[in-house]
Amino acid sequence: MSNILVLERDLPLPPAAVWRAWTEPELLKRWFCPLPWQTVEAHIDLQPGGAFGTVMQGPDGTRMAGTSCFLVVNAPHRLVWTSALGPGYTPQADFHGAPMFTCELRFEALPGGGTRYTARAIHADETGAQRHAEMGFHEGWGAALGQLVTTMQAQMKGHVAEG
Repeated sequence: MSNILVLERDLPLPPAAVWRAWTEPELLKRWFCPLPWQTVEAHIDLQPGGAFGTVMQGPDGTRMAGTSCFLVVNAPHRLVWTSALGPGYTPQADFHGAPMFTCELRFEALPGGGTRYTARAIHADETGAQRHAEMGFHEGWGAALGQLVTTMQAQMKGHVAEG
């Protein structure tokens, strides 16, 4: 295993819609974590050094909060953030017990209006990547990505997706 986990899918959405889903707090809250968990708070300061913060809540009321730092903001094709830093590039000692990583998201336009979605979770070492994989990276991020598609398809049709 390498220190990088990758999730790649072709989505039936244009890159601009995928970008909006990742960068608009009210949209992000509708899809960001797999059900039955919910994202109950989202804060996005969309600039390098800006905060990317969420609070996720489980069905039993357990909450998990995390704030990361944006490194690259290149609308609508590339977004990079890291849990190793907080807002203003401030180093973080811990990320709620989870392995710290840098997430690189790429949204490549496909013929016909779709998007090749690539998420790369880059860890300091193979141990961190293995731990993240065992926590359900592929299953969880894959399920959330399905929710992103449903949310944005409803949004593009002028309807609000239930979430």
